Amino acid sequence: MFRKLKCLSPLCLVLQVANETLHTDRPDLPECFQLSVLSWLPCIYLWAVCPIYLFYLKRNNRGYIMMSIKNRFKTVFGLLLWIVCWIDLFYTFHELRHGHSQPPIYFVTPLVLGMTMLLATFLIQFERLRGVQSSGVLFIFWFLSVLCAIVPFRSKILQEYVRLRFTTFYFYFTLVVCELILCCFNEKPPLFSNVVTDPNPCPETTAGFLSRMTFWWFTSMAIKGYKMPLEAKDLWSLNQRDSSKAMVPTLLKEWEKEQAKRFCTFQAVYSKPQPSTTNHVTGGVGGGESSPEEVEVLLSNQKAASRQPSFLRALIKAFGPYFLIGSGFKLLQDLITFVNPQLLRMLISFTKQKGVPDWWGYTLAFLMFFTAFLQTLILHHHFQYCFVTGMNVRTAVIGAIYRKALAITNAAKRSTTVGEVVNLMSVDAQRFMDLTTFLNMLWSAPFQIMLALFFLWQNLGASVLAGVAVMIMLIPFNAVIAMKTRAYQVEQMQYKDSRIKLMNEILNGIKVLKLYAWEDSFKEKVLAIRQKELNVLRKTAYLGALSTMAWTSAPFLVALTTFAVYVYVDETHVLDAEKAFVSLSLFNILRFPLNMLPQVISSIVQASVSLKRVQGFLSHDELDPNSVDRKNTYSVTVVNGKFTWAKEDPPVLHNINMMVPQGSLLAVVGHVGCGKSSLISALLGEMEKLEGDISIRGSVAYVPQQAWIQNATLRDNILFGKPYNEQKYRCVLEACALTPDLEVLPGGDMTEIGEKGINLSGGQRQRVSLARALYSDADVYLLDDPLSAVDAHVSKHIFDNLIGPEGVLKGKTRILVTHGISFLPQVDNIMVMVEGRVSEMGSYQELLKQNGAFAEFLRNYTLEDIIEEDEATGRVIISADGEGTRSRSVRRHGCSQRKHGEPQEKKKPHEMEKLIQAETAETGRVKTKVYLEYAKAVGPLLSVVICLLYGCQSGAAIGANIWLSQWTNDATRNQTKENVNMRVGVYAALGIAQGILVLISSFTLAMGNMSAARKLHHNLLTNKLHTPQSFFDTTPIGRIINRFSKDIYVIDEALPATVLMFLGTFFVSLSTMIVIISSTPIFAVVIAPLAFIYIFVQRFYVATSRQLKRLESVSRSPIYSHFSETITGSSVIRAYGRHSAFVLMSDMKVDENQKSYYPSIVSNRWLGVRIEFIGNCIVLFAALFAVTGKESLNPGLVGLSVSYALQVTMSLNWMVRMTSDLESNIVAVERVKEYSETKTEAPWDVEDKKPLPEWPMEGNVQFYNYSVRYREGLDLVLKNLTLDIKGGEKIGIVGRTGAGKSSMTLCLFRLLEAAAGEITIDKVKIAEIGLHDLRSKLTIIPQEPVLFSGTLRMNLDPFEKYSDEEVWKALEHSDLHKFVSNHPAKLELECSEGGENLSVGQRQLVCLARALLRKTKILILDEATAAIDLETDDLIQSTIRTQFENCTVFTIAHRLNTIMDYTRVLVLDKGQIAEFDTPTNLISQRGIFYGMAKDAGLVQ
Repeated sequence: MFRKLKCLSPLCLVLQVANETLHTDRPDLPECFQLSVLSWLPCIYLWAVCPIYLFYLKRNNRGYIMMSIKNRFKTVFGLLLWIVCWIDLFYTFHELRHGHSQPPIYFVTPLVLGMTMLLATFLIQFERLRGVQSSGVLFIFWFLSVLCAIVPFRSKILQEYVRLRFTTFYFYFTLVVCELILCCFNEKPPLFSNVVTDPNPCPETTAGFLSRMTFWWFTSMAIKGYKMPLEAKDLWSLNQRDSSKAMVPTLLKEWEKEQAKRFCTFQAVYSKPQPSTTNHVTGGVGGGESSPEEVEVLLSNQKAASRQPSFLRALIKAFGPYFLIGSGFKLLQDLITFVNPQLLRMLISFTKQKGVPDWWGYTLAFLMFFTAFLQTLILHHHFQYCFVTGMNVRTAVIGAIYRKALAITNAAKRSTTVGEVVNLMSVDAQRFMDLTTFLNMLWSAPFQIMLALFFLWQNLGASVLAGVAVMIMLIPFNAVIAMKTRAYQVEQMQYKDSRIKLMNEILNGIKVLKLYAWEDSFKEKVLAIRQKELNVLRKTAYLGALSTMAWTSAPFLVALTTFAVYVYVDETHVLDAEKAFVSLSLFNILRFPLNMLPQVISSIVQASVSLKRVQGFLSHDELDPNSVDRKNTYSVTVVNGKFTWAKEDPPVLHNINMMVPQGSLLAVVGHVGCGKSSLISALLGEMEKLEGDISIRGSVAYVPQQAWIQNATLRDNILFGKPYNEQKYRCVLEACALTPDLEVLPGGDMTEIGEKGINLSGGQRQRVSLARALYSDADVYLLDDPLSAVDAHVSKHIFDNLIGPEGVLKGKTRILVTHGISFLPQVDNIMVMVEGRVSEMGSYQELLKQNGAFAEFLRNYTLEDIIEEDEATGRVIISADGEGTRSRSVRRHGCSQRKHGEPQEKKKPHEMEKLIQAETAETGRVKTKVYLEYAKAVGPLLSVVICLLYGCQSGAAIGANIWLSQWTNDATRNQTKENVNMRVGVYAALGIAQGILVLISSFTLAMGNMSAARKLHHNLLTNKLHTPQSFFDTTPIGRIINRFSKDIYVIDEALPATVLMFLGTFFVSLSTMIVIISSTPIFAVVIAPLAFIYIFVQRFYVATSRQLKRLESVSRSPIYSHFSETITGSSVIRAYGRHSAFVLMSDMKVDENQKSYYPSIVSNRWLGVRIEFIGNCIVLFAALFAVTGKESLNPGLVGLSVSYALQVTMSLNWMVRMTSDLESNIVAVERVKEYSETKTEAPWDVEDKKPLPEWPMEGNVQFYNYSVRYREGLDLVLKNLTLDIKGGEKIGIVGRTGAGKSSMTLCLFRLLEAAAGEITIDKVKIAEIGLHDLRSKLTIIPQEPVLFSGTLRMNLDPFEKYSDEEVWKALEHSDLHKFVSNHPAKLELECSEGGENLSVGQRQLVCLARALLRKTKILILDEATAAIDLETDDLIQSTIRTQFENCTVFTIAHRLNTIMDYTRVLVLDKGQIAEFDTPTNLISQRGIFYGMAKDAGLVQ
């Protein structure tokens, strides 16, 4: 019997479907429905998607894939399907001819199907030509086709008819299944694709559609990471589209358009642009047409006309489109979320009805599983898009900031410290990244809320409004909290910035702090800032606890009010299981958007602060590359030049006129602070040009006053990006006297130089800087006092071989700033500067004849001086430069330099040992010990209490829900009226108890975390100030700062949040399991395998993800250290035109970092899909067991267990994530602990050995058999010294480089501890007393003046021991009185970071003033007069002679004439005493000292 079907009206169709399917144990669908709806669904999908997909394929061509066997099969099957459909069609015509007239559907469907199969076949080939390896579009099509064909397949079996149409259908079905199977496999990669060339390509590019949907392609890394800790070499290359090369230009292009708009508006307002006189470009694009003052006027007048360039708009244009795809996924996911509560309603009503066929219950259970799974996939794809966008934004922002930092003016540079700019890069770029992940919530949350309310209204009617009212009341509460939190965060950022800035300085000047025993004063300063920071953090934590309470209780309060209103409003209202639990699951859906909204808003506010900061930085003025004209006839010309450092400052250089002919040598001389270095900066285009013109012909090489050395090998520092040429390179080393130094460096010229060149002496750094200039082979050489840091002998060598008339550079134009008089007769022209003006200019002879200031200046320095410097030749070097203990930018005048010996410190036992060990990433699981350490810091008792509180709060929540399920069962027993009050009352009590417990537990947790943060930071700081000097010599500062910034930040902010979330999710998951098992005990059977899989996946994930996080943080610090290095050396980089090379280096470092960040994003998605799958299985089993146990279960319990199961997925997922976050964040505790437990130096105070307050009275110093070495395992630097020095003696210390002179002074301060022997001062053994007692009684004027940011007063007297008069008196003696009293701020004069706003000479004088203030019995001078012109030098010498008359003075001398009148001279050689006697006796003995004096021209 063949059912002839006229296709009925839709209504009849629906009824017929209902009759044939729902109310029978053998459900089936009518044939008409099968032929129309089921057959057309896949076709409609494919034709709808096709145009968009074809357009996409046209745009994205990945290359061409060779025809493979698989591809041929696909095509053949496609054509066969087409044939099968047409056979069907022709058969219908055949029937028509034989009088069996069929409904029209029999003609339409085969036709439509046939056309669609042709389209599919065409797509298979088109994709191959466009290089698509695996097609999602077709996979979905075949999947739908199979799905829709299953029903007809079953009904055809049930009807058992053997006709041609059935045969064709089976053919059709088999072919579709084959297509689906073939579609799961991948094609080969296209020809010539980068997958083939890349050594370690990311498998994502070649992954199939299914693999991409489930992130299966990541599994290989998860397995690798589980087997052994991942290393950098295991990471996949970054996808091309995510690299800096692709991302940064995208953003910059948009940002430039934004800025161009601003200029258009200016032009519109300003028809006649002023001629550009300034030396900078406003905001970085195009010439600066109007000065800032004018611009401000414009902005105020023309609000409408001008518009600020918006960085936000640039970001949106650059990254918006990709991000929108993610938003599309989010929309889908939001819609699917609401399917499950509807299915739950059907399931509960199913358990209520008797006599409903079982298959319907099973179908519902599987449908729930399927929708949940689909939702998982879609959600994670949405996240993937968002996170990748975030990562791209970070890459682009860092790139933009780096490029900008290389181009900003000095004024702009002064307004932001290095630390602040690094913060822009690290913190603010991170903020953008965090925001993009949740940005979609901004529209999605309101959308979800509206949908939820719509369904709730259907469920409970108007009583929902009561719930809505509660929500609306909570919104301002949350908003206020968010606003306050935000204000606190800004405040805390400021404290953090200032704390890091201070730490940076402390670590940079740690040696000085130790020598002056100032650690305590600075420790107090840091702790004061830290206390403020913690106070703000505490307030934030309290607010956090309140908001946690609000969001935990919100869904409950809403449910309570809604249910209460529902039952009280109308007697007839009965709260049954269906209503209650469907509403509960809807309220649970509501919970997420309600919590997220305030968070998203607050993070938007945070990001807007960051946006302002970044936009402000990117809008800074840039140096105008055209301020220095590059085309002219003379080599260097300045006409009527007037220059300043910043627009608002008074000009520094006035009326500068100079012409330097090609190939001549010009010397610039003058007093300290007269503007010599500023002149060089002006020639480089680093200053603001107020008037006049500068031009320079050809390329420039620049040697700054303080050598800038990169953290790279010595050779790289010299080549500076130029190709290596052996012969030229050797010649350069020779000219710069570097050859002997290479012999003693551990790796020759391949030695790695530490940050800021710490393992080179000042002179070596200066010579490397010179070698860099010489190797660059430029046309014009600007040399800013390069000879001051090297001794007379070497400076003569360099002048003769390099700079002078006979040197290597003799054909080049050279401008030399110098203090050395001896070279002046040999230069072509001399320019004398006084207070920023050129006072005279001419050759040496002319200036002498003019008899002006210059002639006067020369006369003061007797002939003897000139001869002494002039004849300082070869054999013996009067040396002074310490033993490579960390000397920074030293400037010395004619002092000695290592030429032969080099400190033994460098002769390492291992030939190529690196000075700075690479930072290690811990591997393997975080040890339990670390967790215990943290718990100990929180407080052991407190930790236990916190866990108990969390347990109680979960208990209360479970109680409330079980009570609800009891309440709903009243409906079935018709006892609703009697106990409504009791039901509502108990429900409310349990819920409120839960809220209060949440509040208390959050409070205690916050308290615990705060105390832990305080302890950990305090220990770290205390330890670092007690750490011996050698640690700082071998550890880069960036690494220590990282502990203080990144790791402390994690302990302060990230870790508490993680712990909170972890405890929360753990207890939620636990309570879910308890509830499901208690309602359907059989569920316990499933728990074991699910838990096994869960733990299995979790271990894989945690091992991999933890290591990826570690790799990511290790690869992060190079970005920042390279960046701060770049900022300090930006003038050098610009002068040599290496701008783009450095940008490239930075990009590479960022990409390297993203290479480990990208897999860690994907690992989260990989995990999410797998864990949520387990969660979905829990839902499936909870529903299945509810169906099987239908008879014994009441609807309330079914509702309870399934609604709990529905919310478990989220908690399971978060729990694994939090476990891993906890592991990666607890690493911060591990790292801080590691640095809080490094070896410390001797105690600062030894109570029972305290010397008398007035000690030392006499100042006698004795050495007995004293030996010392730098670090364990190195050779002795001083061997068996025995000396006896009476109080008040003046001792000069001389000797070759590496003889151990500086070491001797460091021993007095116990920066180096004795290896044997002892030193006593006034009969007190210095090894026995506390370090502070010792160091505060000695005074040193170190080689390099270190100043800290703060007032001048603080720099002289941090403990405020002295009165103002004493301070002024010290300033008077040190010749700073005039400078300070002329300054409006007087003693409160602010010194900038490192004292940058004083000249090097002035800084040296400040150090002298410090010494005068302390006025101790023993004074040590470590060649303190390097950076000073001769007059100031004499002044210092006479000050020391008068002021320290009755003190014991040790001077490490580099100019012998300063110590010729000393009581005795100590000559050291190879760490031993060679000679020790009065200068006259030593000369008559004709030994080493005599040789030195003879070389210096002091004896005939």
